[in-house]
Amino acid sequence: MRLFARLFTAIDETNATHEKVAALVAYFRGAPPSDAAWAVHFLIGRRPKRLVGSRKLAAWASVEAGLPEWLFDESYQAVGDLAETITLILPADGVSSELPLSRWVEERLLRLRGEDDDVQREVMLRSWRELDRRERFVWNKLITGSFRVGASQRLVIRALAEVSGVDEGVIAHRLMGDWEPTAEFFQRLLAPDTRDADLSRPYPFFLAHPLEGEPAALGQAGEWIAEWKWDGIRAQFIRRAGKTFLWSRGEELLAGRFPEVEEIGALLPDGTVIDGELLPWSDGKPLPFAQLQRRIGRKNLGRKILEDIPAVLIAYDLLEEGGRDIRSHPLSQRRERLSSLVGTVASAGRLLLSLSLPFTTWEDLGDARRAAREVGAEGLMLKRLSSGYGVGRRRGDWWKWKVDPLTVDAVLIYAQGGSGKRAGLFTDYTFGIWEGNHLVPFAKAYSGLSDEEIRRVDQFIRRNTLEKFGPVRTVKPELVFELHFEGIQPSTRHKSGIAVRFPRMARWRTDKKPEDADTIETVRALLKSVTREEQT
Repeated sequence: MRLFARLFTAIDETNATHEKVAALVAYFRGAPPSDAAWAVHFLIGRRPKRLVGSRKLAAWASVEAGLPEWLFDESYQAVGDLAETITLILPADGVSSELPLSRWVEERLLRLRGEDDDVQREVMLRSWRELDRRERFVWNKLITGSFRVGASQRLVIRALAEVSGVDEGVIAHRLMGDWEPTAEFFQRLLAPDTRDADLSRPYPFFLAHPLEGEPAALGQAGEWIAEWKWDGIRAQFIRRAGKTFLWSRGEELLAGRFPEVEEIGALLPDGTVIDGELLPWSDGKPLPFAQLQRRIGRKNLGRKILEDIPAVLIAYDLLEEGGRDIRSHPLSQRRERLSSLVGTVASAGRLLLSLSLPFTTWEDLGDARRAAREVGAEGLMLKRLSSGYGVGRRRGDWWKWKVDPLTVDAVLIYAQGGSGKRAGLFTDYTFGIWEGNHLVPFAKAYSGLSDEEIRRVDQFIRRNTLEKFGPVRTVKPELVFELHFEGIQPSTRHKSGIAVRFPRMARWRTDKKPEDADTIETVRALLKSVTREEQT
């Protein structure tokens, strides 16, 4: 724990990439394999669910610190982060722990699962007393399920590659799918023999960057392919050794969730891996994403839901053919082979080739982009025909050119404190639109403002709080913001009767008064317009 806490601090205290990688390399070279395995597990974003409730932790820490509950709550409001608040209020009399990280996790943290309150309390108090302040902060982050540090998975992979001499792509591949953080796993992770592709293991996904300017800057139009950008679940479809596996981009094995798609595996040759998008699909076109959510939210998929919301896999790319990794081949070749492969199972109707849009000039493609919503797409994907299939989000070869977002002007009505680096500031906002002469909650947004704007909004909230409901403050309705979002649909779970996808703040409309914000009638008209385009 001592070494892991030092690593956390070293990463957290610098913005320099080379310094973060150096800290990671030093840690992985010196840590025992059992500790290093857990460190990789946490650093790339895998963490156990919160095993102890927030109120229990707050109560136990308050007693240990000799604070009344109200003072803890006020401290929490000021700090904005539970793990940090507990760390700050506890007596600073712990000593640096020599107990290995693996034992802290396996004998303490994981032991909390399913134990009664007395056992959990005893473990937490003993742990707090045995750690110094820096280690205690990291421990609290792990316990609360909020462990994050400024090192992306790509930096961790880069450090592991430097330590082992193994190619970054191989390391990334080994980190995909299910694995247990053990000493044996860490040793396999760094092993120089790279002939170890797991039967079910997917490849790291290649991700596109948003295109911020005009596509003409990309060069000759003839060097590119354009496809619709669909709004579904990115997935890899794997057929190896007579078995079929369907993996989401979030590294979740979707076994049994899309049976009509998985059935196609029996028609594919062994050693096949396809990259694509799972979509709800009927009558030759996609259904709204909300329909897919209906399927995702069910534990048991009955006959009726499968008939009402059938799914397909839109095939984008072929990554493995006949058991050979062909990701380094040009996209033009991979797509040609993919087209031939999909053609052999076309009669099944559940594996469809992604449509290549015809265009000769970038102006032609602009017309297609503007028509994206009419086919239920979010925009276009632009891919260089000579490109290989990379790892992660790399600039240059794949771009997403999304349609202009939908927009609404709304009024800030509720605010809640942020966490992590935004702790101590009100950064999580709820916005309302007018229904008659009162504001009805419409959307929540957390991103889009500069640091300076966040500080100014925070000051306004503190001066203009009308009521407090736990961590939420009701705010005097004066500030207007332009919200952008990607989709809109009816909803019975929202007070406005409308839900939006990916809302964010585009700008603070200091030029508008609250009465200038949009009304529920305006938003309903927008919903009808979008629905009409999709139906057309």
